[in-house]
Amino acid sequence: MGITYVTGKVSAGKGREAELEFLVDSGANYTVLPKSVWKSLKLKPKRVAQFVLADGTKIERHIGECLVQLELGECHTPVVLGEEGDEALLGAVTLEELGLVLNPFNRSLHPMRMLVYR
Repeated sequence: MGITYVTGKVSAGKGREAELEFLVDSGANYTVLPKSVWKSLKLKPKRVAQFVLADGTKIERHIGECLVQLELGECHTPVVLGEEGDEALLGAVTLEELGLVLNPFNRSLHPMRMLVYR
């Protein structure tokens, strides 16, 4: 469920970067980049994945990779290469890679409690 927005940058090297506002959607697996953004970064598809929308509709989207930079950290992450009408979303995989968790009560991101088993 998306309930808050954060500003971040995405980049693909060689000075290609874009700033955008992400809807934080902890119910979405992957981060989504709007078509205009990933095209401007010249991202290339690496594979195709199937997704199910909230209404049950099945869609396919290409997956690429880029660097996502937020105030609380940065990481390389898989991203859905959005089509026309797709909005910027920050998904659970990227949040986990950044070591962040969404607090739904105050709509903010915080470092997650990291566990190491020995």
